[in-house]
Amino acid sequence: LRRGRRKRARLDGQLPEAAVAWTFPCAQPGMISNLLFINQKGDVVISRTYREGASQKVIDMFRHQVIAGKEAGRSPVKIIDGTAFMFIKHGNMYAVAVSSGNAQAALAFQFLHDVVKVLTSYFGDFTEDSVRNNFVLIYELLDEVIDYGYPQNCSVEVLKMYITQEGNRRAVQERAGSSGVTIQATGAISWRKEGIKYRKNELFIDVIEECNLMMSSKGTVLRNDVEGKIMVKCYLSGQPECKFGLNDKLLLESEAKTKKSAVRRPGSGIEIDDVSFNQCVKLGKFDMDRTISFVPPDGEFKLMSYRITDNVNLPFRVLPVVKELGRTRLEINIKVKSMFTFKLFATNVVIKIPCPKNTAVANVSAASGKCKYAPEHGGIIWKLRRFPGDTEYFMSGEVEIMSSVSEKPWSRPPITMDFQVPMFASSGLHVRFLKVFEKSNYQTIKWVRYITKAGQYQHRI
Repeated sequence: LRRGRRKRARLDGQLPEAAVAWTFPCAQPGMISNLLFINQKGDVVISRTYREGASQKVIDMFRHQVIAGKEAGRSPVKIIDGTAFMFIKHGNMYAVAVSSGNAQAALAFQFLHDVVKVLTSYFGDFTEDSVRNNFVLIYELLDEVIDYGYPQNCSVEVLKMYITQEGNRRAVQERAGSSGVTIQATGAISWRKEGIKYRKNELFIDVIEECNLMMSSKGTVLRNDVEGKIMVKCYLSGQPECKFGLNDKLLLESEAKTKKSAVRRPGSGIEIDDVSFNQCVKLGKFDMDRTISFVPPDGEFKLMSYRITDNVNLPFRVLPVVKELGRTRLEINIKVKSMFTFKLFATNVVIKIPCPKNTAVANVSAASGKCKYAPEHGGIIWKLRRFPGDTEYFMSGEVEIMSSVSEKPWSRPPITMDFQVPMFASSGLHVRFLKVFEKSNYQTIKWVRYITKAGQYQHRI
């Protein structure tokens, strides 16, 4: 199957001149000519040559100057004698793509990360021992993921259908459905195979956000943003197409113009920054009307990730008062207020109030939850299993400090928080609609869930 697909027949005299030139791209610079796996000493563990380009002399110069010379940390790209070496480090191994001419660096780095991901999924880890113990299988994989310098299919699910670590499983799969493998490996939708069936067709959407905050001691917001991702669990039969819409500001504005409605609720749309999509999303459709259309892979996957910097709703507000009473005493009063609606609640709330390293005794008390001084964590840990919305909680304490010879003042590290707020999106993002189209028109059960977690949530004191 693979050899027949990969080899190019010599068709001189049977095709027009332009077609022959397209079939044999002899002098196109920028493609990957060599793929190298190098250990920390600079020794090549595995190398694969796909086309003429880099000489062995130039490769040896790269190994000695960059890898063995410990210069790899300076830049991920090294150009020697017109040959570009693009490399990434994973554990104790370097994966290196070699290209002559004007190299496509973004493509090469994405390919290297995908190759490491494929090898990790096969062997559990990408180390020198795992590479040396699986030479034959790795060469077989390298023949599939790249062809004449052009990256091909790096989907782990597709590769595992016809390249396995057990010979008997491979023989059974070749007899059972080699045609299905061909369609999936060469078709437009390689991430979803044919013939998937479920008794109950369900689609789960999880909007997971991490809220980052840095508040000054005077209550000024220094940094405030949300990093989010949308996770999908797909248990749908056949080849469905899903259409997914968010309260994107651009989309809402275009709809308002279409309906000739100048009145729109303020704050109803959000500006989404730094969007990154799964390969299944149709980017052309998103550019046209800002709707997310995709044929989902089976099982769980990340549909998209995003970042939002404007109009972030803070889930908590911390009001600290820390007074130094002389050199040996510290008075602490902390008020924490939840800023979301009373219908919701936060879980697993942990607040860490730092203390000086030379703390002797800390007497603390809290109106709710458990509060104690933890020397191993360098401060007071206040835990609340459940924190209702629109609620305030207080804690207070006195800290006795041992006298120290050094006159170095306390650096006052920030208070940090950890929490989870189910069914709350700190960015204001929400799913406006979710539609599933399939030729059999089956009934789909759709679920949407929101959760906001703490990223780097800090308040200076």
